[in-house]
Amino acid sequence: MDKPYQVVVFGKTGCDKCKTMQKRVDDLLARPEWADFEKAYFDVETVDGLVEYCKAECLNPQRLPALVVRRATAAGSELIAVDPSAAPDLVLGQCRLYHILGLQTDYSEEGRGVVSPRMIAAVLSAAREAVAVAP
Repeated sequence: MDKPYQVVVFGKTGCDKCKTMQKRVDDLLARPEWADFEKAYFDVETVDGLVEYCKAECLNPQRLPALVVRRATAAGSELIAVDPSAAPDLVLGQCRLYHILGLQTDYSEEGRGVVSPRMIAAVLSAAREAVAVAP
């Protein structure tokens, strides 16, 4: 990692929603306010992509695309833990992950398979907040 944070996007070949999420992340990270983030993309249909996907230990393969956020550490990088007992997030809804910072696509009638730029920005902001309050 070259920057303090890394947005790790998981998708697969031929997935239009995966392309959309990647573009939304790229568009956000092109803005100056997100200059401390970089993106990594993993195709879960490759060995390397599947290994990284399994390391996240919480993503549902039926809810791609998905993303998690890593922070840089002296030893490399780590996923950012969140409090699983935290109140429901009104922006992320059912897309929110509950033990690491990230989101996955909600294909229910309510979620409609949409991961908005606002949702992605909320996760990036939460990454900064989590690091700011970390011991």
